[in-house]
Amino acid sequence: MDFKDSDKPSPEASAWLSKLGPGLITGAADDDPSGIATYSQAGAQFGFNLLWTLLLTYPLMVAIQVISAHIGRVTGRGLATNLQRFAPRQLVWLIVGLLLVANVINIAADIAAMGDAMVLVAPGKAHYYAVGFGVLSMLLQVCVPYQRYVNLLKWLTLVLLAYVATVFVVRVPWAEVLRSLVWPQPQWHKEYLTTVVAVFGTTISPYLFFWQASQEVEELRADADAQPLRRAPDQVQAQFRRIRFDTLVGMAVSNLVAFFIMLTTAATLHAHGVNDLQSSAQAASALKPIAGELAFVLFAAGIVGTGLLAIPVLAGSAAYAMAGTFHWKSSLDNKFSAARKFYAIIIVSTLAGIGINFVPLDPIKALYWSAVLNGVIAVPVMVIMMAVASSPKIMGALKISGRLRALGWLCTGVMAVAVLAMFGASLIS
Repeated sequence: MDFKDSDKPSPEASAWLSKLGPGLITGAADDDPSGIATYSQAGAQFGFNLLWTLLLTYPLMVAIQVISAHIGRVTGRGLATNLQRFAPRQLVWLIVGLLLVANVINIAADIAAMGDAMVLVAPGKAHYYAVGFGVLSMLLQVCVPYQRYVNLLKWLTLVLLAYVATVFVVRVPWAEVLRSLVWPQPQWHKEYLTTVVAVFGTTISPYLFFWQASQEVEELRADADAQPLRRAPDQVQAQFRRIRFDTLVGMAVSNLVAFFIMLTTAATLHAHGVNDLQSSAQAASALKPIAGELAFVLFAAGIVGTGLLAIPVLAGSAAYAMAGTFHWKSSLDNKFSAARKFYAIIIVSTLAGIGINFVPLDPIKALYWSAVLNGVIAVPVMVIMMAVASSPKIMGALKISGRLRALGWLCTGVMAVAVLAMFGASLIS
């Protein structure tokens, strides 16, 4: 075998890589600059004392995202369309409206973070970089066909390796980390509980449910031989295996990277008395004198890369949700003229996100509370999702299994308890 042959991926490796798609992109997009800010603040403020949240959320994330994917693949329709088949239309409108608001705030914060991160490593003005990144993301979504664009997003997931690498250039007291994981010390006060909800709301976000379900529909449309699984029983086992593998890997990537971000800021910033961060770019700057130039550059570069990955998911999930609610044509494979309203939501939400950076509104405070808002919105969305996924009328014989149903309801219950605990702590304090 010559060198060229040995350089080629094996058929087995190619087959495994081909199974990665909606779940991988969804999981990677979860670690956007706004998520980085939330995880960084959690690590800086509470040290290793919130690492347990990322172990808890992994199986819950997997379950709820698999359920989202099943709904899309089984029915051939997005999440918003299916929610309306079970819940009052006005409730779905309210949920989608709140989702749109939260996503626009997230886009604004992500764009601002990308601009701030760029000026840390290159000359220029943050606002100019922010506008450039926002417009670039918008044009890519509108102008590039789905299959080419989704392949670009897959490659962008590699930027998350920056946060894995950062851990290896800082000193980590692993014994203390292990103690915090095995025996966490919860703190029953407002700030701690609100941060828990913010972490949960950032990690288990409604926009991810809508995105993954819609991406399964997009994959379905892109394959001439594929059909909604209700009409193609011969495809069920293969597609369910692919969805499970894709989601397990995607959510593992998401939580592992979030874990490393929280671990890095806890081992450096918290350990040196830096307990209050206002942005992900500030976290990168604070790392420089403590952890060195390499950790600083890796952290800052990761912010830009994850933003380019996340903005399309935020804008796209809002567009899919609005299109499903009002029965518009919706596909990133359609030309603009064939899906004007769908693309209009992408354009308007991205431009609104850019615009927020030029008005006297603190995007960082808005971001933090948008994460909390996501946690609150997630509860009714998951309740309706569970009803849809368990309904023979909608899912036919492919309603979710008992084990998946139990995990899905557990995820819903954990989110509900976290939100109630936060509000309870607010009333007491």
